[in-house]
Amino acid sequence: MAESKFMEELDQWIKQLQECKLLTEKQVQTLCEKAKEILMKESNVHEVSCPVTVCGDVHGQFQDLLKIFTLGGKLPDKSYLFMGDYVDRGLNSVETVTFLISLKVHYPEFITLLRGNHESRDVTQVYGFYDECQKKYGNANVWKYFTDLFDYLPITALVDSQIFCVHGGLSPSIDTLDHIRALDRFKEISMNGPICDLLWSDPVDVGGWGPSPRGAGHTFGPEISEIFNQANGLKLISRGHQLVEEGYFWCHNEKVVTVFSAPNYCYRFGNRAAIMELDDSLKHTFLQYDQAPGGKCPEISLLPYSYRQPWGKPRQLFFDDW
Repeated sequence: MAESKFMEELDQWIKQLQECKLLTEKQVQTLCEKAKEILMKESNVHEVSCPVTVCGDVHGQFQDLLKIFTLGGKLPDKSYLFMGDYVDRGLNSVETVTFLISLKVHYPEFITLLRGNHESRDVTQVYGFYDECQKKYGNANVWKYFTDLFDYLPITALVDSQIFCVHGGLSPSIDTLDHIRALDRFKEISMNGPICDLLWSDPVDVGGWGPSPRGAGHTFGPEISEIFNQANGLKLISRGHQLVEEGYFWCHNEKVVTVFSAPNYCYRFGNRAAIMELDDSLKHTFLQYDQAPGGKCPEISLLPYSYRQPWGKPRQLFFDDW
């Protein structure tokens, strides 16, 4: 397919997806192959320039994803960095991830898509994406195309050499960004090791490293963040991975911020969502928003394991999210 003809078709696919109309199985396959060509060239620490809007988990809440671009501006007028967890939990994971990958292929320099812990074969078979693909396409081929593609997503990003973006958190196996650059990311996420830690770990107020109640990754205290930031010349760690009531939450003496971009998570938690705008001087502004109206996406029946309550008990201001 000639490149110009493909881009014309891609424009139509994006418009179609905005109406919550699925691509064909063959179109998804083509899209994923194009995306692999782009993503395989991106570093494990993908470098991003300001200004950019940083987004947290969206979890298949497609109308809320569209609201992000209404509030924050459309590509390519604005640039975006998403920190993972595009699928599972919500009712429209297929539309959500297809739309984001379509934008990545169309505007590769203006949108960064990091891998989250849900961009995994194992997790998506429990929390909804696999079931949704089966229901909407009648087979698991689309699930396979996307989960193969997930292996190509970069695992972290660096904004203007000063803000480190990652889905989960830090790892006791990693001291420097060069350690991350040297990792082999082109594979399924294991349940241990440095890549697992980056996608699963959480900041806590208790000092040092600790076992994670999630069963994967670690907890890390304020001095761990301070040491990592100093060693790598960083001002801030930006991450997602946890539901926070106001859409963003500062911790570790404002050296770490959690951004969560799925309002009324699982359609019942009542939380606000947020995105973080970074201007040319790295000054941050948070835009908060509530759940969008249902829109034109057809609902599918809830499945018993895919939409259960997030694992773990609520902590002071946020719920743990698998």
